[in-house]
Amino acid sequence: MDTRQFNDDVFQVVELIPTGRVTSYGAIAKALGYGTARMVGHAMGMIDHENKTLPAHRVVNSSGHISPPENSGGKWRIQMLEQEGVAVHNGKVVKFKELFWDPKIEIE
Repeated sequence: MDTRQFNDDVFQVVELIPTGRVTSYGAIAKALGYGTARMVGHAMGMIDHENKTLPAHRVVNSSGHISPPENSGGKWRIQMLEQEGVAVHNGKVVKFKELFWDPKIEIE
């Protein structure tokens, strides 16, 4: 698997996440049909290195928690989500299931 192509595919999906909605690392991998949640997380970590400006704050873990947590540098993600009207409590998106954007459904 070509890492650069995988990263680009992840970035394309992340660009589609609507304002005020969230998705998960695993959902992105599932929508792409290859890769794992961990690989998507690694791609997300490459955003700055690739000079991409993407709504990375809209990608959370499968239970709706912000990753990394607020005390590990995730504070900006929480702030960005809250600016978009997404409530976050104790590092977790409130109403995660209601706000979840399923890229597999949306990009088919």
